[in-house]
Amino acid sequence: MTASDTLPPCSILLLAGGQGQRMGGRDKGLIDWRGEPLIQHLHRLTRPLTDDLIISCNRNRERYAPLADRLVEDDESSFPGPYAGIRAGIAVARHDVLLVMPCDQPLLDLALLTALRQKAFEHPGRPVMVREGEQWQPLLCCIPTVHAAVFEQHWQQGQRSPRRTLADLGAVALQCDEGDPRLANLNTPDVLASFAR
Repeated sequence: MTASDTLPPCSILLLAGGQGQRMGGRDKGLIDWRGEPLIQHLHRLTRPLTDDLIISCNRNRERYAPLADRLVEDDESSFPGPYAGIRAGIAVARHDVLLVMPCDQPLLDLALLTALRQKAFEHPGRPVMVREGEQWQPLLCCIPTVHAAVFEQHWQQGQRSPRRTLADLGAVALQCDEGDPRLANLNTPDVLASFAR
């Protein structure tokens, strides 16, 4: 039995609803990397961890649907950013904790996700955010779903920074080394190409 098996169940949200501006407007989750779409790498990693896999997407729903237990989308058509995806995902999550990750981090591994979940278990009621060196990574986090109302309230007040809401909720850090390769964001064509092999 692994550490991951002993943790309480969690919902998982894969963020794939962005406009992909740095990718020329392409749907990042569906961009091929090492022979398959970026989203497929994270699906393979996360599918065994949950019975509630949620994908936030705003286009190409027919391609994402087979990979998820449910899809969510922004209620605005202007690609308002990742906060909208988290807000939509946390509102429908079935478990007490929502593990969130962006679709452009395909080098994430089970050890890191298990550490996030373990830290969340050790700090009930508080979000956990990855911190790489001194840099917070607010889109790689665990959020207790009891805070769905806070995300909704902040959204209605105009908040669009996940980090600020997570900080307001007393987020604790999962500390990672600066330059941890697992945290690489493959969010431009050049970076994508540099990690192609």
